[in-house]
Amino acid sequence: MTNGLHGPTLTLKAHAKINLSLDVLHKRRDGYHHLCMIMQEISLHDEVHLKLTPVPGIRLTTNTGFLPVDEGNIAWKAAERLARGAGVSLEKQGVAIHIDKQIPVAAGLAGGSADAAAVLKGLNALWRLGLSLEELQLISLPLGADIPYCLMGGTALAEGIGERLTPLTLAKPFWVVLVKPPVSVSTREVYEALKLDEIEERPDTLALIEALAQADSPTMAGAMANVLETVTIPLVPEIGELKRRLLAFNATASLMSGSGPTVFGLFKDQEKARAAGEKLKRLYREVHVVHTLRRSQ
Repeated sequence: MTNGLHGPTLTLKAHAKINLSLDVLHKRRDGYHHLCMIMQEISLHDEVHLKLTPVPGIRLTTNTGFLPVDEGNIAWKAAERLARGAGVSLEKQGVAIHIDKQIPVAAGLAGGSADAAAVLKGLNALWRLGLSLEELQLISLPLGADIPYCLMGGTALAEGIGERLTPLTLAKPFWVVLVKPPVSVSTREVYEALKLDEIEERPDTLALIEALAQADSPTMAGAMANVLETVTIPLVPEIGELKRRLLAFNATASLMSGSGPTVFGLFKDQEKARAAGEKLKRLYREVHVVHTLRRSQ
């Protein structure tokens, strides 16, 4: 934490996530879906800069021209909700938030949720609130189901709507090649079109948890699945083609993250990952070669 011209400042990394598995068990009475999925933090990140200012209110800026910079941005909502819940008057003081965006938008990588989590962590420190991780997660849940996980990070089993989190062991880190096709997918529409009674391939969650703990790549590859692919791949056949390309380029496993459209491949070493990334960069603009993170990083 440093002191800027008008008050303390803080810069945090907001890391993206991928889904190593995603299963939808049933639709709840409240309209949400009951999920069972394994989330993994990766090194791709936005940078969130926070500064306390004497100017009242929340001022949000980004390095892009297409993100909302008002209450339409989940990071803005996170700051407002934390201030209201903690009794911080934004009429007497303000906060400036700048998001340096690197995570692809609307990509199934929880970029917006990661930014919101960083804002909550950062303002908890700048305002000296002393809130625990669990308290921040409780505050964040109404804003988005991925935010509690983004606050925690690492490798985790997420259940319910994503709020019930169990940390998992990742015995060996791996390299990840991300590719986002130049299309957009509506998460809401994907879930609405999901036919639970027609799903034939589901992840083997228990086997995957064990494989992660034992660094058993073959078992891991066989246990991974994302049931939302049954909706998104027919809408965007390119996703299926990308999975095949990544496997042909020596990925040990390939899957769509979240509701898509981003596809990732897992690689045992950096050299193979970078070689695959270079080939895919000839075809796609948004390609990232990154690696997994453990919770402590």
